Amino acid sequence: MKTTDELIEDLLNLAFAEDLGDGDHTTLSTIPADAMGRSRLIIKEDGILAGVDIAEKVLHKVDPTIKMTVMLKDGAEVKKGDIAFTAEGPVRSLLIAERTMLNIMQRMSGVATMTRRYQDELKGLHTRVLDTRKTTPGMRILEKEAVKMGGGTNHRIGLFDMILIKDNHIDFAGGIEKAISRANDYCRENGKDLKIEVEVRSLDDIRRVLAHGGVDRIMFDNFTPELTKEAVALVNGKVETESSGGITLENLREYGEAGVDFISVGALTHSVKGLDMSFKAY
Repeated sequence: MKTTDELIEDLLNLAFAEDLGDGDHTTLSTIPADAMGRSRLIIKEDGILAGVDIAEKVLHKVDPTIKMTVMLKDGAEVKKGDIAFTAEGPVRSLLIAERTMLNIMQRMSGVATMTRRYQDELKGLHTRVLDTRKTTPGMRILEKEAVKMGGGTNHRIGLFDMILIKDNHIDFAGGIEKAISRANDYCRENGKDLKIEVEVRSLDDIRRVLAHGGVDRIMFDNFTPELTKEAVALVNGKVETESSGGITLENLREYGEAGVDFISVGALTHSVKGLDMSFKAY
């Protein structure tokens, strides 16, 4: 299995392959090879900054001689007009790196900003907002890092680091008890130390799960806030609880006040607007 650094390297290789091709002919034709310059990352709207560390990787992948001076770190609250960092080096290198760097930073900062809005709605409660696997292909590691920078919590990274038994698994397995038993048997037989979560669709499902045992968390799928409160009382702290499905910024707090430990929100990553910023010479 690839490491985080290897996945990021793969992403950057693909990003430059599709953008650069056989060369930035605009830059090569207009900028002398020995031209040196400075650029700065300007924030153009309020939000949460994310991707500064990755920006440095992008710049140095293009040209290790570029010198970067950071003013604002990942996770910082930023305002329109703020300068996140400056970069100094060969002008050709700064121009080649610009768009790939901005694409990544704008996306990550948009995710971090959205996450902060959701988590702020839960102030004063123990409930944490979770991301999902509804991420941009190839950018999952960075988007999930951005969720943490925005104050959220990561759910599973992928299919490999947690067992999440959903409705289709249950139906194909022949029932909720069979699915849970098979998951536990699989972990034991294969030496896997994985948390097991199961999705439920009713209070009766919860009773069956609690009677059977063998799970670490129960996910309430498309429950109303009122039904969620009943579900939390039924679980009574025996395992972790999570709400999912049909949850928006407008009704998020209702679910938190129902007492769940976690609320998973696909909107943190699947429909986010990037935070506006630019990389300009000065």
